[in-house]
Amino acid sequence: MKNTIFFFLSLLIGFKTAVAQNSLSETEKLAATAKVWGFLKYYHPNVADGKYNWDEELFKVLPKVRAASTKEELSQVYIGWLDNIGRVKECKSCKQNNSIEYFDKNFDTSWISDNLVFTAELSKRLRFIEQNRHQGKKYYVSASKKIGNIEVTNEIDYKGIDWHDEDVRLLSLFRYWNIIEYFFPYKYQTDTNWDKVLDNMIPKFLYPKTELEYQLAMLELVVSIDDSHAGYFNDIISPYFGQYWIPAQFKLMEQRAIITGLYNDSLARIDDIRIGDVITKINGQEVEGIFNEKEKYISGSNISRKRLNAFHTIFNASSDSVMIEFVRNNQTATKTIRRYLRDELNIKGKEGEKFKILDGNIGYVNMGVIAPKDVPEIMEVLKSTKAIIFDIRNYPKGTLYAVANYISSKRNDFYKVTYPDLSYPGKFIWRKGSQCGQSGDLKYKGRVILLTNERAQSHAEFTIMCLQTGDNVTTIGSQTSGADGNVSVFEMVGGYKTAITGIGIFYPDNTETQRKGVKIDIEVSPTLQGIKDGRDEVLEKAVEFVNSEV
Repeated sequence: MKNTIFFFLSLLIGFKTAVAQNSLSETEKLAATAKVWGFLKYYHPNVADGKYNWDEELFKVLPKVRAASTKEELSQVYIGWLDNIGRVKECKSCKQNNSIEYFDKNFDTSWISDNLVFTAELSKRLRFIEQNRHQGKKYYVSASKKIGNIEVTNEIDYKGIDWHDEDVRLLSLFRYWNIIEYFFPYKYQTDTNWDKVLDNMIPKFLYPKTELEYQLAMLELVVSIDDSHAGYFNDIISPYFGQYWIPAQFKLMEQRAIITGLYNDSLARIDDIRIGDVITKINGQEVEGIFNEKEKYISGSNISRKRLNAFHTIFNASSDSVMIEFVRNNQTATKTIRRYLRDELNIKGKEGEKFKILDGNIGYVNMGVIAPKDVPEIMEVLKSTKAIIFDIRNYPKGTLYAVANYISSKRNDFYKVTYPDLSYPGKFIWRKGSQCGQSGDLKYKGRVILLTNERAQSHAEFTIMCLQTGDNVTTIGSQTSGADGNVSVFEMVGGYKTAITGIGIFYPDNTETQRKGVKIDIEVSPTLQGIKDGRDEVLEKAVEFVNSEV
């Protein structure tokens, strides 16, 4: 009798286990829906051609997705969806062109064959759509004529929509996730696998308690692509970080914040804030702890740029004062200092001089100030110097080709590019970049030094890559921002803008620049003591290097 009871109990437990294993979680169902919806949006001939309002089609299918509990039921929902949007004809022009050199790290449609979520029948139909995908002009995306990075088109912005609408919140996640999935050239580099990001973000978009929570989820999603070009701010998020600033600039280093400059001398003097002060705690919390807590909301391709971009997250708040613990002259003290609205700081940019001659007959050029028209005059004045230091710890103004003509004796390849293949969404094609330099006698025969750091981003990094091909060039400094490529700007659901690096930029030898930054010959970073003493240690190292080589 006991054996019989045990046998039936085992059957019952086994049955319950099988049912549990066969059931799909809410996150699994919605993640699968996001992928199928995005895939059809860019691949299915009728959808990619704009014959359907694809947002509305998502809203229609979501109740059916929620009602499904097993992969069989869910797959049947998608199959019914496919039946409704029309038959896909065989595409004779879709066969892969073997003459095209594809960049192979970014493309992945392996999810179509996930037999834990999709039935074999559904997977087969989705593969058929991939093989017979839409060709020609797409309704929801196009390529910029000059560069080839994407332009998002014909999307409804839903400005003023009620954030309580769960379907619209899911749409905002699904739309952005698929733009990155198919058209972000560096998806393969994200710290968190992009599929995993979707899984992680679904609960945050499903269950925000407030509009701020929802908007912070949007910001966290954008930050997840690990791209210094990406950003997302609006009038809902801004108060979370705070609109009151201390009247000083700072740099995060060695788990502390060191004051590097003053926005407003007179306001800083009121509370005796000095360059070189080392802030260890803010309102009793360690600086590094604040950074770690807010890092998921700070865009940046690498930690160097994230620390620079943390300017609004460390000291800012909604109150007009803050207590700090700081170190000055090896003495630790605490005090309360005032914070101000940004307009009250009256911040004025300091451009600095265009160029000068340093001691030892060394030229110095501020690349963030000079324009192409300035280059001939500057190079004429500096032609007899033993070296020129080009400071690119800034954002240059399109002078790369003009300068390269003086420091190169031949034309040089300096980059390769990948750009999206809209005929096969998710794939990127290699293309040769242009050249810089000028063949002939070398116009400037001295040494050339490039200074750089985390402030060098995008066009600055591109400029460095060009100038690095010169005849006698050394790059000194620290890791650059790692966001090198033309920017694609588009709107999120709600009408707020964001951006991505839209094309892939590599050195001619295929070395990546995204996230890593440009190649550095001599690594030098400022030190706490150097900042306290008011020294430019990177420039000092450049001068030392020039003098040691003569």
